[in-house]
Amino acid sequence: MKLATWNVNSLKVRLQHLLDWLGRAMPDVVCLQELKLEDAVFPVAEMEAAGYRAVFSGQKTYNGVAILARAEIGNVVTGIPDFPDEQRRVIAADVDGVRVICVYCPNGQAVGSDKYDYKLRWYAALTHWVREELARNPKLVIAGDYNIAPDDRDVHDPVAWKDQVLCSEPERAAFRALVALGLVDSFRLFDQPPATFSWWDYRMLGFQKNKGLRIDHVLLSAALAGRCTGCAVDRAPRKLERPSDHAPVIAEFTLP
Repeated sequence: MKLATWNVNSLKVRLQHLLDWLGRAMPDVVCLQELKLEDAVFPVAEMEAAGYRAVFSGQKTYNGVAILARAEIGNVVTGIPDFPDEQRRVIAADVDGVRVICVYCPNGQAVGSDKYDYKLRWYAALTHWVREELARNPKLVIAGDYNIAPDDRDVHDPVAWKDQVLCSEPERAAFRALVALGLVDSFRLFDQPPATFSWWDYRMLGFQKNKGLRIDHVLLSAALAGRCTGCAVDRAPRKLERPSDHAPVIAEFTLP
């Protein structure tokens, strides 16, 4: 299975980029974040014409997540059970016997803010739920925009970002707690070029100067991590005109 995650930062704006990329990369499953559109206007026909089924949970202007797949999609859940939240940040589904969870984790705005506190509470709720999901589904992927750079290798300037949102120790601890359930960061299973990132600020020539962060991750359960054959960031879409500020991350693994 070839599975990708991509924060498209407005599906309406980036639809043609996505369709072109699907035709080139040909993933089996795609987790999308920041759709920024309501379900009524999700481009179902365009996805079907490209060869993909779609399930989605969107809202106007902000957030929104979707799973695209070539195969049948079943057992769909939206949101984190027992965590009331108006923000559309989570969708899960079964694809080819794999439980796929797509997440758009909160940004947190600034350390110590109300949104930062919400982020940590949200992560705690996510971790509790994923523990239950893993018990039911040994073949599980949780992919998306985590809005956390796990360690200093994932930051272009660790000194400047130290203790800042996306890189603070409480956030990194929350990420480690999620991974400690028995998940594996597929990117770190392989030797990777130094300074490989998945997000770059639009400002100050962030992409051109490679001043980025690796905050988009594909985490695999142990059953899938042992079958993973590769993981990489596809920088090509970030080079396009009016791109998303994120690049797709692609992981590949064999299924039994």
